[in-house]
Amino acid sequence: MNEHRARKRFGQHFLHDRNIIGRIVDVIDPKPGDRLLEIGPGLGAISGPLMERHGDLDVVEIDRDVIPHLQEKCAGLGELRVHNVDALKFRLDSLGPGPWRVVGNLPYNISTPLMFHLFSQISAITDMHFMLQKEVVDRLVAEPGTSDYGRLGIMSALYCEAEHLFDVPPGAFSPRPKVQSSIVRLRPRATPICPADHQEVLAQLVRQAFSRRRKTLRNALKGLVNADTVEQLGIDPGARPETLPPEAFAKLAERVVAG
Repeated sequence: MNEHRARKRFGQHFLHDRNIIGRIVDVIDPKPGDRLLEIGPGLGAISGPLMERHGDLDVVEIDRDVIPHLQEKCAGLGELRVHNVDALKFRLDSLGPGPWRVVGNLPYNISTPLMFHLFSQISAITDMHFMLQKEVVDRLVAEPGTSDYGRLGIMSALYCEAEHLFDVPPGAFSPRPKVQSSIVRLRPRATPICPADHQEVLAQLVRQAFSRRRKTLRNALKGLVNADTVEQLGIDPGARPETLPPEAFAKLAERVVAG
């Protein structure tokens, strides 16, 4: 079979470092009965070792040209089910009942929208282990008041607890990316910080607040919620958006929904 060349339009960087692959499979630690879904398996660097441990794997892969290589890599290791679709349009419920353990080396160019797509299906997910650009992981785990804290960290925290596990150097990939990567674990909260029927309003509040992050809440949220309402909730309207924890934005959304 001819060698497959990574495609820039799919953001492909193929992992080849066996030590890193082993560490990733160890932190996922698949157990009997788990339903595993891998997004963007590529040539099967993680898929093969996962199947050696578990024997059963669903994968979502948009590039049909890598699928024969992937199938060859996983031949004889168990049941591999390949879904040749765009992960941004893929619904977990199309696979039948979960819950699902989701893993993947996510393409840098779609990682954030893809995570938001998965957050909308969080009730069907047990946990997620992703390889992402390090700066994205830094934003996922950032604390309020830090420079990395913003919309992604807040929206993620509404649904999940994020844990930075370890970094992956550029040399672990082919072709070598220009950025550092990290492995993150996302575990859904037993009770989301924000009820489902408030989430659209909360997303709007966070989007507007961080598009004006240098302004105070009084000015950043103008048109959505007034300063008196912010103060009634025990939140300082003179504070800047990046100082508020996710729970504070959830309280604001609840008040807006209540009218």
